[in-house]
Amino acid sequence: MTRIASVKAHAVSAKLKHTLWTAHEELHSSSVVLVEIKTDDGLTGIGQIHGSLLKDICKYVELLGEVARGMDATAQVAVWEKLFSLTSPRATGMGGRDGLPQPLSRGDRPQIMAAIGGIDSALWDIKGKALDVPVWKLLGGEGKPLFSYATGGYYELDAPLHVCADELADFVKRGYKAVKLKTAGLSIEKEVERIRLTRAAIGNDVHLMLDMNAAYDLDDCIRFAHAVEPYNIYWLEEPLHWYLQPADFVVLAKNTTIPLAHGEREMTRFTARDFITSGALGFMQFDSTRFAGFTESLRVSYLSEQHGVRIAPHLVPEVHAHLISAFPRLGFGVESHGNADRDPLWFELFTERAQVKDGMVHLSDRPGFGFEIDWKTVKKYAA
Repeated sequence: MTRIASVKAHAVSAKLKHTLWTAHEELHSSSVVLVEIKTDDGLTGIGQIHGSLLKDICKYVELLGEVARGMDATAQVAVWEKLFSLTSPRATGMGGRDGLPQPLSRGDRPQIMAAIGGIDSALWDIKGKALDVPVWKLLGGEGKPLFSYATGGYYELDAPLHVCADELADFVKRGYKAVKLKTAGLSIEKEVERIRLTRAAIGNDVHLMLDMNAAYDLDDCIRFAHAVEPYNIYWLEEPLHWYLQPADFVVLAKNTTIPLAHGEREMTRFTARDFITSGALGFMQFDSTRFAGFTESLRVSYLSEQHGVRIAPHLVPEVHAHLISAFPRLGFGVESHGNADRDPLWFELFTERAQVKDGMVHLSDRPGFGFEIDWKTVKKYAA
């Protein structure tokens, strides 16, 4: 049996060339926590976590790693369930009388779920390496190129409205057949102008998605949707405020012809389930590297497929393309950043990884997730 020998977290953060904004937040850096798991027979698996605060995520990776140490490294579901059990009360949990940490802090759930996800994804990497096959083959997928789209249009304060159009037109010149624009940071009138300019710049044959970062209440979002419908919008992503629920998405869906996309900030399959089964979504965007890991993404994807919701995971194409490969019927594709200005780490962190060319992700036959980390870059950007 291949057993978990050690679990280590590496926080990495690269400063952006320019401060960027979404409708929700200011962005100064590109960051990731790498989870490095070693086994007693010499295998190493790497998981990725995108979240904050980095130091808190690392703390929980180390804590949960101790709980997982000694377990079968290829039994990722058993490890996931054991770690997840620590997020709720247990009959023998007070004071850690059962030999496990007492129930973990409710206030730290985002960081805890991120840590579970990073450990889980590293175990998938190990499983592929133990069997000497890529993860896409473990899932029954094909190694053929997979669709990808590029995201841009992040705000720079006081930049001209046409800047986003120029940026996304450049993505199209480099072969992307779909692009996504950050929106909802300005007035609806100015946003419509940004979208009009972008559509004119990319042409009518390219899919245009809008990422709204949960900027609107229901009434304003309906007004926004009606205003942008003439520009052939492929989806509205994270359209409503964070506290609005599936019932509100159902109302929005009934009031626009544009499909809705959501799910990257859902922590587990249980809340993702309620959005999927509501009938409001056209696309589910659960993120393996933000919360809960690859095992949970697989569970969410199976449910999405059963309800006719297309699967479009959030970012990290070198991981999520493996997932999409397993769902040829409803796997839409994966997200990429079109240039290094927004995500310099993706362009520097790896010595080997899936390649994005001409708007397609090209996976390899390398075992596990097929990427190798440049540890000099990890040292250079150590947080």
